[in-house]
Amino acid sequence: MNKPQILKNTEAFVKETLKNAEGGHDWFHIQRVWKNAKLIAKNENTDLFIVELGALLHDIADSKFHDGDESVGPNVASKFLQQEQVDAEVIDHVVKIIENVSFKGGNIQQEFNSIELQIIQDADRLDALGAIGIARTFNYGGFKARALYDPEIKPDLNMSKEEYKASTAPTINHFYEKLLLLKDRMNTETGKEIAQKRHEFMELYLEQFYAEWNGKV
Repeated sequence: MNKPQILKNTEAFVKETLKNAEGGHDWFHIQRVWKNAKLIAKNENTDLFIVELGALLHDIADSKFHDGDESVGPNVASKFLQQEQVDAEVIDHVVKIIENVSFKGGNIQQEFNSIELQIIQDADRLDALGAIGIARTFNYGGFKARALYDPEIKPDLNMSKEEYKASTAPTINHFYEKLLLLKDRMNTETGKEIAQKRHEFMELYLEQFYAEWNGKV
């Protein structure tokens, strides 16, 4: 395999496929996750080729934009990698990463694990935290026409996978139902260190949000 060329082709494929994607799940999200994954991988014993392919293809067809069908992304990635004549075992690994990388709410146990998945999962979760995480959350909330905040609608921390996917709760609830939980679900030491800083920033943001909401500042 010509790995540099395959990565170059994959980058071009993802850019083209996601050129009209929602702003929080577009090429720039992929690019940030790719960078995060390479940063984390420096401190891990891992197959960097699989890490890069997995990062580039992890959101190639996010199920939330395909009527909840979780098979679309793995199928698109597998077909593309086959066309690139990537080794079968690499394709299988990348597909398993795509199938297991996402936060699905509830207490869903992932069915596959590897250091490559852990790195990409951390890289993806880091992009849901901090300043960019906040921006992405409100961008998606606007995309789905959700309220910013409703004090009468409390966060639900016990949703099933199906309830989580179908939720129409205000955007602020998402901080408690996902974002603030991610710090304690990181896999790698590098991921944990970065996540802690971004978590603290989100806590400060929420403190300011509620102060402004209640007319205190």
